[in-house]
Amino acid sequence: MNKGYTNKVRNNYGLLNGYRVLDLSEGACLFCGKILGDLGADVIKVEPPGGSGTRNYGPYYKDITDPEKSLYWFAYNTNKRSITLDIERSDGKELFKRLAKNADFVIESFFPGYLNRLDLGFDSLNEINPRLIMTSITPFGQTGPHSHYKGSELVVFAKTGFMSILGKEGEQPLQISLPQAFTNAATEAAVGTMAAHYHRELTGEGQHVDVSAQECGIALLAWGWQAFDMLKFVMPQHGGSFISISSDTRKNLIYPCKDGFVVLYMGGGSARVDVKSSHAMVKWMAEEGMAPDWLKNMNFAIDFDASKLTQKTINRVESCVRSFVKTKTKSELFKEAGKRGIMLAQIYNFKEVYEDPHLKYREFWSEVNHQELNDTIHYCGPFVRMSNAPIRVRYRPPLIGEHNRDIYEDELGLSKEEILILKQANII
Repeated sequence: MNKGYTNKVRNNYGLLNGYRVLDLSEGACLFCGKILGDLGADVIKVEPPGGSGTRNYGPYYKDITDPEKSLYWFAYNTNKRSITLDIERSDGKELFKRLAKNADFVIESFFPGYLNRLDLGFDSLNEINPRLIMTSITPFGQTGPHSHYKGSELVVFAKTGFMSILGKEGEQPLQISLPQAFTNAATEAAVGTMAAHYHRELTGEGQHVDVSAQECGIALLAWGWQAFDMLKFVMPQHGGSFISISSDTRKNLIYPCKDGFVVLYMGGGSARVDVKSSHAMVKWMAEEGMAPDWLKNMNFAIDFDASKLTQKTINRVESCVRSFVKTKTKSELFKEAGKRGIMLAQIYNFKEVYEDPHLKYREFWSEVNHQELNDTIHYCGPFVRMSNAPIRVRYRPPLIGEHNRDIYEDELGLSKEEILILKQANII
């Protein structure tokens, strides 16, 4: 662990307490630094003078368009401090190198080669700090013919194959509504950073962690790639349904009800839990007079075996189930399904997630005081629970350059006059 700096916020909190992160990333890639900050690291967000471009992403607090009120920025930057620094200017480069000399991690999301051109790439920083871990998050990685391609959220997911299976068959593919490609890549980047950290603790060696958002997205499709490799099966669009490769059939998974939708799986064959759930569903329907005799007499272990199941049989069963589900609310369906052992769950909207009593019981939502707004905002809680190292929001997202004095004056020893000159020159 680097001990060459005096960190005013060092405490006994978190697994990464005492480690420092310099965060140069932007957009959803900021989530990587947030994860490390949640784990207790001292994360310093290095912003250009005037503030990070991500601060201009909406929506905004009370719809006030202000870089200090971006709710997007708030979401990704709790447990961080902020300094301003122009790393393209010679004085700015030298200040960054001084910070990197005693840092443990650098996170960045620039195009490949950008930091190298500034003499701030991994090789340069590794010379002054051999233990440093640099994590780079880009659309397509540091090497290869597409490495310098620009890649938005939509572009990256389009090139993972993920979009090709979204939506109904025969209709245009759908994008995922909220950002996921780079959030997922940032999460995987945190995993890779921690693996490199473990290696460093064993060997003393830092290294460069190369994260491709495209490759992280491809990995999400899991067994789909084995199905293509071995069976040449190209997964079609199947929004809301389950595809059986063996019988070339589809089972609906999403059913409309009185006040929204539920997920319900009607299965059979050798899976005893599937059979038990399906029979329980039919029994409930029969009790309310909504199951025809042929359905009440169906043996799901035999008649609903995927290896010989026809689409006609599936459609026939689902038509009856759909009519029944439409007569109930999500809450009614979920409560009764729990009693009867039926595989069913509500599809929550944001309001329902926020009001979920289970999450309230686990104290998932964190209240964070924003003194500058004279208000309290709720944030997502810890991504894991640890018995010996509790994770919590220690402090709100930082204001632009809020910690310049702490870092430049108190830690690097710059005088007030030097800081004023750097500020007037728009270097900090």
